[in-house]
Amino acid sequence: MPKDKREILVTSALPYANGELHLGHMLEQIQTDIWVRYQKLIGNECTYVCADDAHGTPIMLRAEELGIDPESLISDVYDNHLRDSKGFLIDHDNYHSTHSDENKYFSELIFERCKEKGYILEKEIDQLFDIEKQIFLSDRYVKGICPSCRAKDQYGDNCEVCGKTYLATDLIDPISTLSDTIPEVKKSLHLFFALSQLNNEAKSWFKSSKVQKQALNKLNEWIDDLRDWDISRDAPYFGFEIPNYPNKYFYVWLDAPIGYLASHKNFLSEDTEEFSKYWNEDTTTELYHFIGKDIIYFHALFFPALLLKANFRQPTGVFAHGFLTIDGEKMSKSKGTFILADTYLKHLDPQFIRYYFSTKLTEGIEDIDLNLEDFIQKTNSDLVGKYINLASRSSNFITKYFNGRLSEIDENHELLQLSRKASEKIFIHYENREFSKATKEIMLLADKTNQYFDNNKPWEEIKKDNNSLLAHEVCSVTLLMFKNISIFLSPILPNIFKESQGFLNLKNLSWADLDLDLSGHTINEYSPLITRIEKESISRIIEDSKE
Repeated sequence: MPKDKREILVTSALPYANGELHLGHMLEQIQTDIWVRYQKLIGNECTYVCADDAHGTPIMLRAEELGIDPESLISDVYDNHLRDSKGFLIDHDNYHSTHSDENKYFSELIFERCKEKGYILEKEIDQLFDIEKQIFLSDRYVKGICPSCRAKDQYGDNCEVCGKTYLATDLIDPISTLSDTIPEVKKSLHLFFALSQLNNEAKSWFKSSKVQKQALNKLNEWIDDLRDWDISRDAPYFGFEIPNYPNKYFYVWLDAPIGYLASHKNFLSEDTEEFSKYWNEDTTTELYHFIGKDIIYFHALFFPALLLKANFRQPTGVFAHGFLTIDGEKMSKSKGTFILADTYLKHLDPQFIRYYFSTKLTEGIEDIDLNLEDFIQKTNSDLVGKYINLASRSSNFITKYFNGRLSEIDENHELLQLSRKASEKIFIHYENREFSKATKEIMLLADKTNQYFDNNKPWEEIKKDNNSLLAHEVCSVTLLMFKNISIFLSPILPNIFKESQGFLNLKNLSWADLDLDLSGHTINEYSPLITRIEKESISRIIEDSKE
């Protein structure tokens, strides 16, 4: 346990505001939420902010397609995103939008500060123009062959195969995805952030920050080939117009990460001192970004450099995760495995998937597979067969034969000593985002406790004597272990934790209550805390997810 309370600000990547959330989005939010809940559980001050990424050409075009204005589109999507996040028990301290006054203010402030220092450059560039649609093409509306590895069907900003970044005009045989026509090259004045001048600063940040080894390896490949960053887009574009540059707009990847500052400012309102405490250059507070591995470049190169030159603090760490696959393959609408968050919530408790993802999540950036058969088996086995089983088996005896009152419990009992030792490991695993190792340790404790219960056969002792001291002790120790395991699992299973506290007749349990003595404590009558996953529920989710 830490002696000093830490002050931590945490973000997860901003969902794009032109579509619904799916389980891939929820994987990241769940990972972030578990880590934040753990930090609060151990007594740290931890704030979790996020927002919708609400700008860019795709949103503009989607709104046109629907016959509505972009503001209406992003408002509707915002409500849906917030609904789904809450449905998966994501406890954001604040959820905002990049289309906000705060984000406009900080985008302009950061731009002006960088410009004053000479880090904003004007360059005339060649840009792809769709003649049929009469629009300059953003990177995501151009596809072609990667100029580096020759992979086909790659977008105009970076290759998903080799990870190389490039200009859309570098693509071999580019095609507009809007009209399936060959775009024309036109010249346009664009604004650039002078990233190429910040090689040493980037290397210094790599050394001082917490970034996974796999991510660092990729960053070090890019570091000697840094290019100035194009931060402007031509009208028509949905976003913030750049001051003193008519018809030029901030590129979505400039104002999107600045949305973290905006959301935090919105959360704190007029408390400028508290905001400064987290964003000043010389702060001792901590800032962590949870992201997908496909946006490491933006969060670990571009954004830290931008913050540095605008006199803001740089992140303490950037934690990337892999993509979500289902049954070993990419999510597929035709197979019914492109599962929307809302579709899942119509059929299953969100805590099931929170737990399953936890058994898969490590500190690495490898892809994570949701194997549906394994999901059913593991969740039922661990949560119902091992964890909840402890409460359901022992509480009946306590209520029926001992008036709901626990026995005196020896604080040096073997199981309690095991719990103390395990807590040290679980503490470290949570901190390091090794949730799979944490859940493994927790389930080992549940196994040991179930074995203890089975070996001492309280049901047989009760038959011999309704007031059996042994039966009373075994059931009481089992419930004390259930209390500890509930605390360990609380970042993952917040609703079950709340209901477990009600059953145990306890309130506001934290990590510090692992040694709470329940000798003579009275519990409430037990009612089922969870039900098994039935295969039919998975079948219905798949059916509802098919095109």
